[in-house]
Amino acid sequence: MVQELGALITERNGWSPLSVSSEGTLAYQSISVRRQLVWFDRAGKEVGRLGQPEDQFAPRLSPDQQRVAVSRRTAQGKTDIWLLDLVRDARMRLTTFQAANSANPTWSPDSSRIVFMSNREGPFFDVYLKPSSGAGNDELLLKSSASKLPTDWSSDGRFILYQARDPKTGFDIWVLPLEADRKPAPVVQTEFDELFAQFSPDGRWIAYQSDESSQAEIYVQGFPKSSGKFQVSTNGGSRPRWRRDGKELFYLSPDRKMMAVEVKATATSFETGRPRELFPTRVAIFPLVAPTYDVTADGQRFLIQSTPDDAEGSSPMTVVMNWVPKK
Repeated sequence: MVQELGALITERNGWSPLSVSSEGTLAYQSISVRRQLVWFDRAGKEVGRLGQPEDQFAPRLSPDQQRVAVSRRTAQGKTDIWLLDLVRDARMRLTTFQAANSANPTWSPDSSRIVFMSNREGPFFDVYLKPSSGAGNDELLLKSSASKLPTDWSSDGRFILYQARDPKTGFDIWVLPLEADRKPAPVVQTEFDELFAQFSPDGRWIAYQSDESSQAEIYVQGFPKSSGKFQVSTNGGSRPRWRRDGKELFYLSPDRKMMAVEVKATATSFETGRPRELFPTRVAIFPLVAPTYDVTADGQRFLIQSTPDDAEGSSPMTVVMNWVPKK
């Protein structure tokens, strides 16, 4: 049984996937960190690029479709959030805290604010809020003894979804209310890993990834009360995204194809069509617990963190037998 599966920031090698078995077998892989942000249409045709290949990940398109927030890492090992202005072709660094890493941005529904994770009060990543204008101070929203990665903000502005890892249950999905006492509560918490939760546009459903069937699949369940759970993908899937009108779900297949599923949902019922392939991608899938693409509101264009054309082949996997952590 895998005790931990995640993405680590290493001092010199960038992001590395890591897996440790209960028998003491350690496997890790140092990944080439250069990624190109590329626009594709629904047929898989490249229609544009943002900047040059860099050590960047977790691209998120603002709801007003004017900017892209992305996590970028310097050669010195510092990760910050940058905003790319699609109208003026300009960029701005949003987070500037010198002694910590800030990553995985998520936009408010009106595009005026961004939540993100940062370990500035270490050792865990906590949830912070900052105006997307860059003005004002960062606000600490949630601090606890577990690293937390925000994944979505409800369209009514009332809730933030985030994923956090529990030593007993693995990665779970939690919701942070932004009203009243702001007390977080689990949304999906099982013995399996649940990741990448996304609110439906009407806020009545949550799409997420779970490995409960031995491989990652996409599921949907009701919110705030679970009115049933529905499996969307059929042969594996990860990183779901909704179309703005809620009538389509997108996700990545195990072989990195962009998939689409038609959705018919009401307050109490949920139906999907047959998943269909849109196009193959060169999506760079690391870090393992961070988003790797986003989609425009009309579902016609996809912004994907892609492996550059001149990148080397896959990095080798290192396996260490009888590994014992230092105490």
